[in-house]
Amino acid sequence: MRPIDVTPLIADPHGTYAALREAGPVHRAAGPDGRPAWLVTRYEDVRRALADPRLSLDKRNALPGNYAGFPLPPALDANLLNMDPPDHTRVRGLVAKAFTPGRVEKLRGPVRAVAGSLLDAVEPLGRADLLAAYAGPLPIIVICDLLGVPQADRVDFRAWTDALVTPDPERPHRTKEAVVGMMRFLTGLIERKRAEPADDLLSDLIQVQEDGDSLSPDELTSLAFLILFAGYENTVHLIGNAVLALLDHPGTLAELRKNPDGVGAALEELNRWDGPATLAIRRFPLEDVEIGGVRVPAGETVLLSIASANRDPRQFPGSDRLDLGRERSGHLAFGHGIHYCLGAALARMEAETALTVLLERCEEMELDVPRDALEWRPTIRARGLISLPVRWSSRRRTGF
Repeated sequence: MRPIDVTPLIADPHGTYAALREAGPVHRAAGPDGRPAWLVTRYEDVRRALADPRLSLDKRNALPGNYAGFPLPPALDANLLNMDPPDHTRVRGLVAKAFTPGRVEKLRGPVRAVAGSLLDAVEPLGRADLLAAYAGPLPIIVICDLLGVPQADRVDFRAWTDALVTPDPERPHRTKEAVVGMMRFLTGLIERKRAEPADDLLSDLIQVQEDGDSLSPDELTSLAFLILFAGYENTVHLIGNAVLALLDHPGTLAELRKNPDGVGAALEELNRWDGPATLAIRRFPLEDVEIGGVRVPAGETVLLSIASANRDPRQFPGSDRLDLGRERSGHLAFGHGIHYCLGAALARMEAETALTVLLERCEEMELDVPRDALEWRPTIRARGLISLPVRWSSRRRTGF
């Protein structure tokens, strides 16, 4: 099978995926690391593969030389995105005991307060880069509060996160320095929380036990890193992409202004239509498997396209249309099966709160640059803008 050119997926992911879906369910392509991979594009195949136990997340099951990925030290690599059962079952079960729906819901008020304070700084100006001033800072503040990161350490924390999320190819040393700095910081923070527990998620993860079992030091460090890395990037672009989608659909935006209680439900369709997660975490078959009628050899890299599956008209009639009244759901934006995103409830709550506060505070919102001047991050791995300049007229609110 001749490899396809994935470059068009950056400029026009949805149009390119539409063509690929019609051409066939599985394609030979180059993965994000430049090495060969199998790209799966149709909803039923992607959904089935996400829950297939024969497709491993453990990098040790990749064929030698077949996968490079993002190199991390062992203390940051022992996380749920690199685990299969039974290790995954054990660790996820322990984490779920601390990362409860109740803890997430308790954060709703504080998140609303953070959103309000961020808008306080820019609302009188009538314009801002919404990613830099609002969608970007909000998740990192929430995650720092969740993990119990002291205020004095948050400047470094944000700098490391930015270096990891948006690596500069001309300064690769910054990424390595960020990994080392983050690992040292998290290791030290865990030791302090172990000695003096507080009311935060990290303290609870340290103390959680089941049948005498607990998380190892490397598992704790890796989980804290995963919560930061995945929780930050995806939530930033869930908010940013949703705002852009609403600006592109002024009738839908007006509808939500009239019915702000519908923001939560609207986010499900917004996430389906143009969510930040374009590819699921890579998989490696433990044996030769058939996906969409195509034989995929054991150990080769499999990429499951969430973005393509969520626009598959076989599952979502009129799939290219943003439709808040869509009855048929089942989108895969947060995954499916045992690897369903552990932080989905937190991401939903943050994005819902951020959009609600923005709609309450900023009227007549519109892009502050021509639509075609917006730039997307140059990657097929995720879908997110580099900046989102917006202008508005303000409607001052209090009570945040």
